[in-house]
Parts: sequence; C-alpha cells; structure tokens
Amino acid sequence: MHHSHPQKLEAALYVVATPIGNLRDITLRALEVLGAADVIAAEDTRNTAHLLSHHGISANRLMAVHQHNERGAAEKIVALLQSGQSVAFVSDAGTPAVSDPGALLVQAVLEAGLRVVPIPGASAAVSALSASGLNSPHFLFYGFLPNKAAARRSALQPLAEHPYTLVFYEAPHRILECVADLQAVFGAEREIVFAREVTKLFESIHRCALGAALDWLNRDPNNQRGEFVLLVSGAVPQEGLSAESRTTLSLLLEELPLKQAAQLAAKITGANRSELYQLALQMKKTTEEND
Repeated sequence: MHHSHPQKLEAALYVVATPIGNLRDITLRALEVLGAADVIAAEDTRNTAHLLSHHGISANRLMAVHQHNERGAAEKIVALLQSGQSVAFVSDAGTPAVSDPGALLVQAVLEAGLRVVPIPGASAAVSALSASGLNSPHFLFYGFLPNKAAARRSALQPLAEHPYTLVFYEAPHRILECVADLQAVFGAEREIVFAREVTKLFESIHRCALGAALDWLNRDPNNQRGEFVLLVSGAVPQEGLSAESRTTLSLLLEELPLKQAAQLAAKITGANRSELYQLALQMKKTTEEND
C-alpha cells in the first residue's frame, strides 16, 4: 500500500487530523503525509505510535509537543522547517488545535513566514452535530467549560440568549454537575443531545429535553461513561419586545412626549419603533386609567 519511496513533501507544517476512536477514520491523504513527513510531532508519542503501527508506518520520527512544552517545541519545529524539513503535527484524537494543543505551534510557524497545510479529517464536534438532528443552520463551538461550578455558570450565562446550537465537550466525571448547570441556566425546555463515545464501540446518541437529562443520566451508570459531546438547542427568539426595551420605554415616557419616547427607545435598544409606539400608547392609557 505504501510506496517504498514516498514523494518528498515540501517543507511545511502539516496539521493532520487523526481518528477520534475508530482507527479506520483516517484519510488516504493523512496516511500519505504521515508516511512521507521528515518528522511527526505528536501530543502523546505512545498514542501516535499505536496509530502509526496499526497503519504500517514507521514510528521512529516522533517528537513530543504537548501543552507543557508547546512553546519550546514550536521553536524547534520552526528551525526544522527553515532547514527544509517537513513536519506532520497530530494531537491525541481528531483535528489538532481545536480544544487541544497546536494553536500556539501553528501561530509560531505562520509568524515565521512558513507554510501551514491542513489535512482534514475526523472532528468530534462536527461528527456529533451531523447526527444530532438539531436543525439550526448555525452552531457555536464552545469546547470545554470551566471545571468549577461558579465559573461554569457565569460562562453559560451569556450563551443563554444565542439562537445557535451550542456545542460543548465534557469529561465523564463532571457530566452530572455540568448538565445540572446547563438546566439551571438554560431552563428545562431546551433540547440536549448527548453524543457519547462517538465512532467507538459503545457510541450512543441520545436526545431529550434538558429537564429530563439528569433522570436519563442517573437511570443507567453507563450513560455517564466515556467522552461527551453535548449539543444544546439555541434560544427560541421571543415574540414581541424584550424586557430591556420595555423598561427603557417606560423610563423615557416619564420624561418625554409619547412619540419622542418611542423614537429614542428604538434608537437605544434597536427594537422596532412602531411596536414601541403601540406599547407606549398602551402604557399611557393604563397610567391615565390608574390616575
């Protein structure tokens, strides 16, 4: 399958996506690049050695690049590229530099004026999204939330208004507290999809309302095992005017004539002027009736 003399790769950093579980989820091009690169930089050399030997590629060109040595390793790799070598970079699983090491390395290579070539492939977030059945045209990839509950809740707060599908990664030992926080911040109505162990033997994709999610997790301890991609449906746009524009309008009505109040409220909040005008009429009417 592999030619004994793979064609020489040009000097560049090849960012190579590797499988997220099933070892066959690797592209023909990725195998070609891994076979031909002068150096393979890997997040975990043992993990990558296993992948390489599975595909009959020699593992004697490995160097380690993980979050603790990324800056130093980046300098070495830049020097290798400048000397005309080709370097393939892989993380433990999936597409590098997305929620794992690699972004600093890529940045350093680009800043040195050298070429970076993406070799696309598996990505847990995109795989889960494709099988989620959540049909919003937009998604927001968040990755890992903070470990501590208070920090996690304050990270979730500003996401609550977004109308996009939200994509998170979570570890099994934190799944219960994380889902409790998702429900507390987003409410019980929204849909959540648990994509667990994607592409692996015990893959499962389960969809339910956030309100029912903890029951499902607790029903079977196996539901709490493995690596999770969590997808939460986006906020449903509220009909009518937001609480903020109502408050703004009522404050302005105390000081200004009706028409001006509505115009100014529209400018401040970005809400629809005629809707605000209608609301202003109602507000005035109620105050007059109550006077």
